Parts: sequence; structure tokens; C-alpha cells
Amino acid sequence: MSVFKDLWWYFRQEKKNYIAGVFFLLVVGLLELYPPYVVRLVVDEIKQQTLTSEKLLQWLGVLALTALLLYVLRFVWRVFIFGASYRLAQLLRRRLLNHWSRMSPQFFHRHRTGDLMAHATNDVQAVQATAGEGVLTLVDSIVFGGLVVAMMAISLSWKLTLIALLPMPILALAITYYGKWMHERFRTAQAAFSDINDKVQENISGVRVVKSFGREEREKASFMTLSEDVTRKNLAVAKVQSLFGPTISLIAGIAFFLAIVFGSRYVIRGEMTIGQLTQFTIYLGLLIWPMLAFGFLFNILQRGRASYARIRTLLAVKEDVQENKGAISTPATGDIQLNIHSFTYTEANVPVLRDVNVFVKKGETLGIVGRTGSGKSTLFKLLMREMDMVDGEIQIGGKSLTDYQLSALRFAFGYVPQDPFLFSTTIAKNIAFADPKASQEEIEAAARLACVHEDILAFEKGYETVVGERGVTLSGGQKQRISIARALLMDPEILILDDSLSAVDARTEEAILTELRREREGKTTLIAAHRFSGVEHAEQIIVLEDGQIQEKGTHKQLLANSGWYAWMYRQQQLESLIVKGGGGG
Repeated sequence: MSVFKDLWWYFRQEKKNYIAGVFFLLVVGLLELYPPYVVRLVVDEIKQQTLTSEKLLQWLGVLALTALLLYVLRFVWRVFIFGASYRLAQLLRRRLLNHWSRMSPQFFHRHRTGDLMAHATNDVQAVQATAGEGVLTLVDSIVFGGLVVAMMAISLSWKLTLIALLPMPILALAITYYGKWMHERFRTAQAAFSDINDKVQENISGVRVVKSFGREEREKASFMTLSEDVTRKNLAVAKVQSLFGPTISLIAGIAFFLAIVFGSRYVIRGEMTIGQLTQFTIYLGLLIWPMLAFGFLFNILQRGRASYARIRTLLAVKEDVQENKGAISTPATGDIQLNIHSFTYTEANVPVLRDVNVFVKKGETLGIVGRTGSGKSTLFKLLMREMDMVDGEIQIGGKSLTDYQLSALRFAFGYVPQDPFLFSTTIAKNIAFADPKASQEEIEAAARLACVHEDILAFEKGYETVVGERGVTLSGGQKQRISIARALLMDPEILILDDSLSAVDARTEEAILTELRREREGKTTLIAAHRFSGVEHAEQIIVLEDGQIQEKGTHKQLLANSGWYAWMYRQQQLESLIVKGGGGG
């Protein structure tokens, strides 16, 4: 029953609905006690040969009216109780999504996508069942069952009631034992479901990689192993669950046997009428459902308890990035000052960034180059405060990042990541993601800036083309340019291009950068690139090596230094000439 205690906050929140639902459920229970009484009167009148057609029709009319009233009231209590349980599921899913949206990227490194999906589906459904079917079975098993027993004992025979209920302690012990068993098995079954959920998500997302390496059969075998594990663990749950019904049926059978044997003796001795014995056996039949409900109750509660514990554990994870009280709500703007003494990921031992000190005036372009893993993307994540620093500080407009509200800070950025993400919707809606109210003219203007307008018009449906999951129907260059258009539509104070021109040719890259210089005059742009042609025009370029700044200056200054930047630039120029020469031949 501890899960009901855990959910008490919600029962209080929805107390009107639950009180109304339980009230109508009790009325239904009381009405169900009336037909057996009518049957008792009819049977006794038949035995006494005093039943007339008029009386029989009257009693049949009463039974029909009772049945109609029961039909209406059963609908009403379901609306109140099950409606409240559905709203709980909606609330939990919303809380999970809101919680996840506040988490840093490190949270998603620690939690698999499939596991998170399992929390939002199976676990939420199990808690929903607790708040709906659990309340129903609790009322039916305890309250309605108690009403039936009270009616049997008070209005019929307390001695026969005691005799019929003699097997009930055995039922209570069995269900308690089954419940503990169920809790452990259901928890492991849910964990196995998370594993297979994650495997399916990975294979669907990475289907191109799987096919390109010809690993379909290996992935199928891996999936079958997980599937068999899920099946085995769910069968273990089903085996325990299947014990409830037979156990309750056996106890009910023994109760009926005792009632008939001893009840017949009471009738023979004149302590009961045949009608009363008939009424007693009908009540005993009604008691079977509360006994079954008692078994279902433990099953539902154990599932709900395990699932709610998993959900609470997830919701209890603290946000890595906390918003300070009194943080300002005005969008961040102004010069950027980076003073990063040292930054290390929590799961790493070696600093990713060290002694990075850079000042970028508002309206300037900063180019960042370096080998893969040198810390370029980490620098951007710190600037957008996806993660917090302990040793160092970043300022925008003379104010620390922590002085801004997170929404105000991130509103200032237009970010295009290395791996662009597109939603499974139209191209127009993908570009207008940051501003759904944007007009078609504004969308097309952003697409022209990103040099993707002509590509889009080449599609049969143009801007209404649905791109498929993660933009699967587009080329890498088209996805990057649509992502750039999405960022440019925001007209952000600070635009970050994190190696987001790698999939476009040099001519298109130059056209995009030319448009950016023209349209973003007076606004800050940060560009990380492996191809140095993308940062030549920057007012300042830094070279990162193992998280440290090895070189800093303009393009001309860095070439004059004859360092790594100059060597790498000449290598790229040579490669470009070789490619052109090869093409001409």
C-alpha cells in the first residue's frame, strides 16, 4: 500500500473526482446487494406457493430498474476515477519531459534513450493503472467485500458467514507472498524492457551504418537475445500473476462447499429458509470478485510501486545547470570575455580546456580551428551554458553567464551543431522551428542566406517537402544548410557555426560566408572549422591544441608565424590544387 502513500499528493489534488468516483462506486455496491434479496423473497414465495404473476412482474420491474441504474452509475464512477488516472499519466509525462528539457548533455550521456522512453511509456502506464484500477480494486476488495460480508452476517447468518470465511486467512497469506515475489520480478522485467527499447531505437537511428557494414544478421541476433530475455522475465512475472486466479478460485470453491454443506443443515433444522440460503450463496458469489480484486490489487500495486520508484529516481536527478535567483531576464548582448582556467568533464580525469582567454568584441567574427578533440565544441557548450564551470568565468556584455536567466541567455544564440538535427516534418517547419509564426517570405529569405533556396525549389513539393526522420531524405550538405537557415531566421545576437559547413563544397561555403558577412554586420559570429577557408575572414582566429590556445591572431598574422596554422593552411591549399588539377585532366 506504500505506493498509495507516495501518490497521496495527487489524490489530494484530485480529491473531488476521487470522492465522487468512490461515492458512486459505493452506491453501485449497495445496489448490487438488492437483487439477491429480491431473489430470496421470490424463492420463499414460490416455496410457500404465494407468488402471483402481478408480484413477479413487479419484482422483475424492480430488477430491471436496478440494472439500468447500475449501468448509468458504473459509467459515472469510471469517468471520475479513470479520468483522474489518465490525468496523472499526462502530468507525469509532462513532468518527465520538462525535467529532461532542463538537463544538460551529460545527463543524456548517462541515460540511454530507450530507457528514458520506457519510463515515459511502460512505467507511466503502470502508475496510471495504480491510480485507476488500483483505487477500484481497493474499494471493491475492502469496502464492497466488507458490505457483502456484513450483509451475510447481519441479515442472514453470522455462524454460516464465519464458516464460509474460514479459508480467507490462507488467501491473505498467499497474496502477501505473491506480492513480494511480483515486485522483484516486475522490476527486472521493466529493466529488460528498457534494454530492448534502447536497442530498437539505436538500430532504427543507425540503420544506414548497420547496412553499410553488413551487420544486419549480427544485430538481429543481438536483438533476439534481448527479446528472449524480455520474454523470459515477463513470463516470470506472468507465472506469479497466474497464481492469483487459481488460488482465489480454490479458496472460493472451498467457501462454497462449506456454505452448501452447513447451510443445508441450517435449512433442515429450520434456522434458515431456502430463500435465505439462496441469497447467501448469491452473496458468496458476489464475494468472489472482491477476492479476485484483492489479488489484482496486490498485482497492480507491486507494478505501480516499482514503476513509480523508477520515475521518482529519474525526477530526483538534480539539474547540472542551476539558474540563480534574481537572474536578469534581458537577452544577453555585448562583448564576449572567455576566461577558462580549467574545465574537466565529470567522467574524465584530464582537463578538456586549459588557460583559454579570449576577448571578442560585439560584431566581430571569431574563428576556432584545431584537431578533432581539441575542445572546440566544449568551448561552445560552456558559452551557451549547457555545462557550468568551476575554475573560470565567461562574460557577455560585462556580466557573468550566471547573471542571466537561462532562457534569456540561450535566446541570444543561434547554434548550428556539427551533426544537424532535422525533425520529421516539412522543410518550412524545420526552418521555422525557432519561430513558428514566421511568414513564408521570412523562411525563404533565411533559406537564401544559407544558399539552400534553389535546392528546396528543386523538390516536387518545395518547402512543403517532408524530410523524414532526422532529415534522412536529404544530403549532408542540404541538412547543414537548412540548419543554418533555421538559426539565421532567429537573427541571433551570437551565431555559432560548429563545423557546420563541412558537408558543402568550397564555392557554396564562400557564398554562405559572404552572405553572413553582409547580413550580420554588427552581430557576433563564432565559427569552428576544419577547413580554414571558413575562418579566413575572421577578425580573430585561435588555434586549439589539447584544450589550450597555441596560436592567436588574424589570418595574415598566423600565416606569418609559420606555425601549425600556416602549415595546415598550405596543406589544404595544395590538396585543393590537386583536386582541381585531377578534375581538369
